[in-house]
Amino acid sequence: MAWQAIDRTTPVIDEKAPPVLSEAVREKIRAFFPRYETKRAALLPALHIVQETLGHVGYQAMKEIAEVLEIPPSQVMDTMSFYTHFWDHPKGVKVVVACRSLSCSLLGSDAVLQAVKDELGIEEHHTTPDGTYSLLTEECLAACDHGPCLLINEKLHKCVKPEQVAKLLKDAKNDQIAFPRSELFSKVAAKPVDPVDLPKTSDVKEMQDA
Repeated sequence: MAWQAIDRTTPVIDEKAPPVLSEAVREKIRAFFPRYETKRAALLPALHIVQETLGHVGYQAMKEIAEVLEIPPSQVMDTMSFYTHFWDHPKGVKVVVACRSLSCSLLGSDAVLQAVKDELGIEEHHTTPDGTYSLLTEECLAACDHGPCLLINEKLHKCVKPEQVAKLLKDAKNDQIAFPRSELFSKVAAKPVDPVDLPKTSDVKEMQDA
């Protein structure tokens, strides 16, 4: 069997490409610095901010995040590759996450996942041609007593049956939750977050000790 060759000579990033992170995004990342002892500790918030703003975190964005945090780009990629939440390529507006835990599996999650694939016409970690849906599986969605479960963006759907999947995916409100999201990691608005609006690590510790 022939081994597949890997091209390590062609650059992944175009050095002449314009920056993908706006100054507003960079400032929002920097706004987290006062909360931590090191800039590197703000890596996860930075990845959340960039993914919410751009839709994914590509190689160019990883390089620029590393510059803001003053760390090697490899450390950004290491973290990116560890968490399935982060995407290095464009994802859909809505991400469907199917639970693959043992409890959900025993309750029929395999059939539910297949129904999702059939309805959307995609496989895991793929995106529909119109950019509406992407599909993932996770080891557990922490709702074992309500399996099989599907998570659409941040909304959890419990006790899902295969025959309910088509109607669920056609529901325009299937990802809407009843409580407001935190704006800490959300898409960057016109005005960057002021660092004074974010609690420092010492303040959090004082609240925990109180």
